[in-house]
Amino acid sequence: MFQPVYLDHNATTPLDPAVLAAMLPWLESQFGNASSRHEYGRAARRAIDEARQQVAAAVNAHPTEVVFTSGGSEANNLFLKGAAASLKPGLLAVSAIEHPCIFKPAAQLARNGWKIRPVAVDAAGRANFDDFAEVVTARPSLLSIMMANNETGVVQDIPALATAAKACGGCFHSDAVQALGKLPLDFRALNLAGVHAITLSAHKAGGPKGAAALVLDKRVELQPLIAGGGHERGLRSGTENVPAIVGFGVAAELAAGRVAELPRRLKALRQRLESGLNGLGVRIFGTAAERLPNTTYFAVSDIDGETLVGKLDRAGFAVASGAACSSANPEPSHVLQAMGVAPEIARGAVRVSLGAGNSESDIDEFINALRATVGRLQGLTALAV
Repeated sequence: MFQPVYLDHNATTPLDPAVLAAMLPWLESQFGNASSRHEYGRAARRAIDEARQQVAAAVNAHPTEVVFTSGGSEANNLFLKGAAASLKPGLLAVSAIEHPCIFKPAAQLARNGWKIRPVAVDAAGRANFDDFAEVVTARPSLLSIMMANNETGVVQDIPALATAAKACGGCFHSDAVQALGKLPLDFRALNLAGVHAITLSAHKAGGPKGAAALVLDKRVELQPLIAGGGHERGLRSGTENVPAIVGFGVAAELAAGRVAELPRRLKALRQRLESGLNGLGVRIFGTAAERLPNTTYFAVSDIDGETLVGKLDRAGFAVASGAACSSANPEPSHVLQAMGVAPEIARGAVRVSLGAGNSESDIDEFINALRATVGRLQGLTALAV
């Protein structure tokens, strides 16, 4: 069966073989409910406890600070809505480049009396510190600034932002879904700087879909989104997805073990990719900022991004035109628009996100395919004029 070269790791990653091996018993013979009192249940509970320890260790947190959820979107919603439910409606500050699973719950809170204040970014996609200082003077009760952008890969200086936000006394959250395995993560250091919670997701780092976590300072009061049997310290009721949680634990442990080496290799591949792209005269976004080592977001003048992604797919390369979860949205990237990129250029954006399985030959073949595809599309455009 034909399989295209996979260059869309920010959307999801292949399941690591070691993760699959750890999960299989919990999909077959070990089927107990972790709330049951018999041996099947106790075994499931021990497996969840071990996974919680693995996830906590991967980000230097305490296991009691790890709240398992079904995904990063749920974890982000749990923080925003859960914290808001414990407070009087006030000001919520979010960066202008957040994922929809931050923007949309924020919009829901706005209908319940909360005021939403976007934090501007500069042309490179970094939070504007002058604008952020103005936000802090307005004393937001809640703040959420993503650690690394899923489209551009631009990394925010979260410790500096959180330290600046201490003056307002609000709860500070960071969506770190794209950071796990690509950047060193130290929740204890972040917490000391003023970060109260971060979001992690298994399937962005070699784990299964359906498992994620909100790593939360226990001093923060949250109301649960899902009420029921009191699972996850009463913060997320529902029978635990034991296989996925077990897989998450192993994936987090592996990601932490590889973060000293893998990013260097990915950055070298990215440099090779961008050298080839520069030879084609494309525009690469976010190059003036620190970026995830695996992410390149670019546009070719006068070529629609969705069209280019479709042509590259047929040529054997799986890339993206933006965030996977909002691919049905025909509007230009809100991230690029926040960076001041004109809509006609933003509509041409294509994202390549590399992973552990990619090679130099993948990069070289992709550049050759892109060159040929762009040439054909530009030829068609010239004929139409």
